[in-house]
Amino acid sequence: MMFLLTVIGIIWYVSSLRPAAPSIDRTAIWIETVKRGPMLRQVMGLGKLVPEEIIWVPAVTEGRVEKKLSEAGARVKSDTILVELSNPQLVLEAVNAEWDWKAEEDSYADLKVRITREKLTQAADLSKLESDYEQAVLRCNANAELEKSGIISNLDLKRDSANAKQLANRLQIEKQLFAMNDGSIEARLAQQRTRVDQRHALYVLRQSQIDQLKIRAGADGVLQLIQVDVGQRVGPGTNLALVANPNKLKAELNIPETRAKDVQLGQEVSVDTRNGFIPGRVSRIDPAVKDGTVTVDVRLEGELPKGARPDLSIDGTIVLERLDNVVYVERPVQGQPDSQTSIFRLDPDAKGASRVKVKLGRSSVNTIEIREGLKPGDQVILSDMTAQDGFDHIRLN
Repeated sequence: MMFLLTVIGIIWYVSSLRPAAPSIDRTAIWIETVKRGPMLRQVMGLGKLVPEEIIWVPAVTEGRVEKKLSEAGARVKSDTILVELSNPQLVLEAVNAEWDWKAEEDSYADLKVRITREKLTQAADLSKLESDYEQAVLRCNANAELEKSGIISNLDLKRDSANAKQLANRLQIEKQLFAMNDGSIEARLAQQRTRVDQRHALYVLRQSQIDQLKIRAGADGVLQLIQVDVGQRVGPGTNLALVANPNKLKAELNIPETRAKDVQLGQEVSVDTRNGFIPGRVSRIDPAVKDGTVTVDVRLEGELPKGARPDLSIDGTIVLERLDNVVYVERPVQGQPDSQTSIFRLDPDAKGASRVKVKLGRSSVNTIEIREGLKPGDQVILSDMTAQDGFDHIRLN
């Protein structure tokens, strides 16, 4: 009986013993010191360089692609021909428009000749009427003297006088008609001139449409994309090519939506192109979230390094805030901002570490604020220690 009680006691004692603290190789863990001082709050995002100025080059008229004269990556001028289209129907319409225009020009010239002839004929008739009137006045005056002498009768004199008055009235009317005819002539010529101008404008339009079958870049830059093939038919408004100015680039950063709430316009940014850093500032924040990220545009303020080109992959670090006199440490593997966690703090003899509860505050890319649980000078383990979740103390070798 005594033996049995002894065995039970031993079992109870052993079960009540706490597991021995595990031993960890010091060189296999990440140890950092808690500091006090200024801390930059930053957020990092991946992205790419994109042109600030891009031009889509559309087809103005319908046509079939006959030639591709440039390929993506080529430097182009505004008048560089990228693609040539063909449109036989448009060519035929241009020929017809030219003939219609020339026919109206001939009609205008013929009208001017006819109007000039009519005006000359009217002027001749007016001149003859003036001559007839003057002769009638002279005859009337002469017959008045003869009538006094009794050579001609009073009736003949009255008839000559009436004839002179009739010619005077006709002359006055003809002069008015002649004057009015000048305005009529101008109106007839203007009407015909309008038809000429309309036909000419249509001809110019058709010619410009034919010229626009040669698709030009429209701006100096680099051809980024040309998305048609020879033989393909395209309609008006179809985008055929994309031209960008490689000397004016901006950065597009994809910021995690959980961190984008602190991003503001005008904040400083450092853009890493893998071949140098470019300073910049936030110029636009996309209001929408896509695939868990928010797109942030950065206006670059420094000189572009060699090799900088559109679609170049980059990293960008945005300075959210400058904090003064805060307690902070490098970000632990499992540390989240504004949360509580536990961290192993090295013992004073540095031969072991004990678990302590820590309240975290604001975070940055590589650092995080300590609000409670640690003080400056404490050394802590920042590695992933989930394998030691069952222990409050560990030994360091």
